[in-house]
Amino acid sequence: MTALKGNILTPQGFVSGGIEFAADGRIARIEGEPIDAARARDSAQPLLLPGFVDLHVHGGGGHDIMEGGDAAAQVAALHARHGTTALLATTMTAPMSDLETAFAGLKDVCAGRAHNAARVLGVHLEGPYINSGKLGAQPHFARPFSAAELQRLNAMAPVRLITLAPEVPGNMEAVQALVAAGFKVQVGHTLGSYEEGVEAIARGAGGFTHLFNAMTGLHHREPGMVGAALAHATYAEIIPDLLHAHPGAIRVALRAIPCLYCVTDSTAAAGMPDGQYKLGRHQVTKCLGGVRLADGTLAGSTLTMDQALRNLVDELGLDLADASRRVSTHAADYIGATDRGRLAAGAWGDVVALNRDLQLTQVHVEGAVVELA
Repeated sequence: MTALKGNILTPQGFVSGGIEFAADGRIARIEGEPIDAARARDSAQPLLLPGFVDLHVHGGGGHDIMEGGDAAAQVAALHARHGTTALLATTMTAPMSDLETAFAGLKDVCAGRAHNAARVLGVHLEGPYINSGKLGAQPHFARPFSAAELQRLNAMAPVRLITLAPEVPGNMEAVQALVAAGFKVQVGHTLGSYEEGVEAIARGAGGFTHLFNAMTGLHHREPGMVGAALAHATYAEIIPDLLHAHPGAIRVALRAIPCLYCVTDSTAAAGMPDGQYKLGRHQVTKCLGGVRLADGTLAGSTLTMDQALRNLVDELGLDLADASRRVSTHAADYIGATDRGRLAAGAWGDVVALNRDLQLTQVHVEGAVVELA
């Protein structure tokens, strides 16, 4: 058995001790003595937290999921080096032929984990069933929901999560059927009203895509989709790069949405120098820490989940246990992956080791060490 020693964040709190991995990559046991959270971080021992779970990943390391081929494996490798141990490969709004190219490349990487990479749990289909009036950085290929399209894509690689705009004709009616069929549905890239958001939740939509971005905002007489999320959602994703949402807005969401969780919405530019990169059919520019279209529109991010954790703790003031849940546990629970995003016997051996400054020193995916260099 492989063992790790340090201050371990379990669901019950920190313990100082060790984690043993079974031969199958799951956690065999955790042993240790309880330790106060402040002492755990101030200790010379490494902090051992659950590996990060990212449900919105378009790219990284110069590769874009929509390229197909081995792009997804390369993306999963880049993010593993930043502590992400499980992710959803996220596609763009695109013609069916482009989506089929991407899904053909995703088939094998979803079936088996690539070497030195995060586990790809499936696909987040971000569009094309969104509102053409709220594309954000999505290309102009939005269209109403098509069961035939989804069936064809899902046969190629497993779709776990679908973003749609419920106000688009036919989409609201599709929500309940999709949820009944086992898909997670969330609201995004939408011009929908507060009332339409509430109805979508009632029909089974479980969350909101990059909260605040590409959706109708909150006004005191027209609460919009943001208002529906803040008033009624249990889960929603947010991009904590401090560009996509002001820290004050993130604090509002943290108070309102119990299981708010973080995503990177990362692009091919993540982990790369400033320059030009692909995002689906778009060319985007990385500069000044962000990624934008030629007109200045934010186009995904360069964020990695280790930086997301540091932003939550150092910039927003969350305690480490709460921050960990928001980069790991809540996202895993949302998609039903309850054997990830936590350190407990029987869960997968997905572990990140950090120093007191929350810099990564080691990553294990399913018990296997990831080469960080």
